[in-house]
Amino acid sequence: MNIQSYPDREMMMIDLAGKIATDLETALHNNDRATLVVPGGTTPGPIFDDLCAVDLGWDRVNVMLSDERWVPEDSDRSNTKLIHERLLVDKAQAACFVPLYAKSEQPENVIAELECVIRPCLPISVLLLGMGADMHTASIFPGADNLDLALDKNAPILVPMRAPGAPEPRVTLSAHVLNEALSKHIVITGDDKRVALEKALQLSPAEAPIRAVLSGATIHWAK
Repeated sequence: MNIQSYPDREMMMIDLAGKIATDLETALHNNDRATLVVPGGTTPGPIFDDLCAVDLGWDRVNVMLSDERWVPEDSDRSNTKLIHERLLVDKAQAACFVPLYAKSEQPENVIAELECVIRPCLPISVLLLGMGADMHTASIFPGADNLDLALDKNAPILVPMRAPGAPEPRVTLSAHVLNEALSKHIVITGDDKRVALEKALQLSPAEAPIRAVLSGATIHWAK
């Protein structure tokens, strides 16, 4: 793990979009296809705005979320909606989107069919993650109902997750699937998250799930 600090967030987002593009180009040079996994939320939006305009072989790139809220894709709480609006546009609209959501009352009903689509896209070529102030990443939350399963080295590809305070179920790629990414970037902003990261280094993955994916990762931080 190494930490790269930036003087401001705008510079960080531009630089990180460039690094992800370079990593994708390398992956496509060495393989027929590449898989890019990204988070939802508001933080990565500016990265997507720059990345989507990069001229590379997007038609050979699978784009997938690290996790998703179990809500319809047209919901304002849907990460899928964000990805379609901010990343899968411009040149990147040629990419193949791999969903983590299917129409079903509960995620458990369709986990197996979602995994069948995801499995051929692994291992992840390039991974971008965020981190919460509670030291969660993706939807691997401290105190969540399936935390132990999500952290298990023999976990399935996808894990349904219900966490305290979360208004709906979620699904998340398990920690070992995320950690096996060939290139890993974690973006964090603000002093509170920098403090949380330093704290996480002293804790177990069960206490600080971000610990499970830090090996070999580059942390990108700006105030």
